[in-house]
Amino acid sequence: MTFFQFVFSKAFLKQLLLAIVAILVLAFLILWWLRFTTNHNETIEVPNLAKMSLDKVEEKLDEMDLRYEILDSANYNPDYPRYSVIEQIPKPGKFVKEDRKLYLTLNPSGYRKIEVPDILGRTRRQAEPTLLAMGFVIGKISYRPHISDNVLEMRYKGEKLDPGTPLQKTSIIDLIVGDESLNRIQSEDNSSEENQEAPDNSEEENNGEF
Repeated sequence: MTFFQFVFSKAFLKQLLLAIVAILVLAFLILWWLRFTTNHNETIEVPNLAKMSLDKVEEKLDEMDLRYEILDSANYNPDYPRYSVIEQIPKPGKFVKEDRKLYLTLNPSGYRKIEVPDILGRTRRQAEPTLLAMGFVIGKISYRPHISDNVLEMRYKGEKLDPGTPLQKTSIIDLIVGDESLNRIQSEDNSSEENQEAPDNSEEENNGEF
């Protein structure tokens, strides 16, 4: 039997047909297995987790067969509850597959602490913008007799506040400022001395004429 006769023989064609059927069956089984294990064409809409606590987040994602991972906390946002979700990836409304991990950023418990700047010896006009620019709030302004209008002391909740002390942003800082009263008193004293010296000089001139 020649090669061509074997190729076109019933036995060969039967074996070829069986091989094709086996390949198709195997391909079907593989596609079915992939669809079953990866939920092919099945997606889940990402829920909006904003302002939710971790307990509620975990309960919600468990129901939807999703996972989550906590990223570093963001800057404190007073519009969100403490330790609630402030940002998430993917965004709400996106479609993901089952068991997808969501990355969450939580709102910290409060504003971060920053060091109080050294404004002692500066004028009130210079000191206040410095504190405001760093996120602090100007509280009560008190005055103390002094030759200048410089900041003499800072206070926080009634206690003396030293420069470099860490405080949360939005903390209220009271200032004690000089009232320049000693400068006015000194100026008045100098004027009085000049006025007292003036008659003596004129009297000497008059005595000299006689």
